[in-house]
Amino acid sequence: MQQKIISAPTNFYPSSDGKPMAETDWHRKLLMALIQIIEHHFREHDDVYVSGDLLIYYKMGDNTKSVAPDVFVVRGVSKKQRGTYLTWEESHTPDFVIELASPSTFRYDLTGKKDLYESVLKVKEYYIYDPLHQIQPHFIGFRLVDGTYEEIAFVNERLPSSVLNLELGEHDGTLGVYDPTTEQWLAPPEERAEQAEERAEQAEERAEQETLARQRAEDELAKALATLERLQTEKDDSMK
Repeated sequence: MQQKIISAPTNFYPSSDGKPMAETDWHRKLLMALIQIIEHHFREHDDVYVSGDLLIYYKMGDNTKSVAPDVFVVRGVSKKQRGTYLTWEESHTPDFVIELASPSTFRYDLTGKKDLYESVLKVKEYYIYDPLHQIQPHFIGFRLVDGTYEEIAFVNERLPSSVLNLELGEHDGTLGVYDPTTEQWLAPPEERAEQAEERAEQAEERAEQETLARQRAEDELAKALATLERLQTEKDDSMK
């Protein structure tokens, strides 16, 4: 039986550009932590999509027109899993982007990518951060105002994000996310796991203490009842 040859689609949008996920372990660890922190914060929002290092294609029919932001957020689309992000199918471009820069990428992050995010994708907020502080400034942010990027001013040493209603700043030596509503830094995944483990241990300890307290109360009640019974017996005997 002759096997049919199935032709490849005319327009093919690869899910990989062959480039590494991140330049260094510091970049990779921070990239993954930021995605998980922001994703966890919006876990109850079905129309907030958080991703990173995912190819975004922005011109239908041309698979050379793509970019893979380190971290990005899109409001108004579902959380479904994606192999690539096609802007013409989603009808939304990213609202928020973070690029984790290095000396080899910083110039392009500030020119080519900045122009693309500003003029083509219309990204509302664009942040550039160097985890190793090898470039100056090592942290900068831009907000789209009337179609043009304006630099975001620091407030309390943090850059406020109107897209996320959160603030970005350095915490424990790296880029963190601060919630001005709760006045707390959002915990990274490993810290949340430690906190969950600590809460579980505390709950187990409380349960053990409650069990011991209940046992002591039952023992004391039993002793009191035995004493009452003895006294009643002695009283009955004395009245005979």
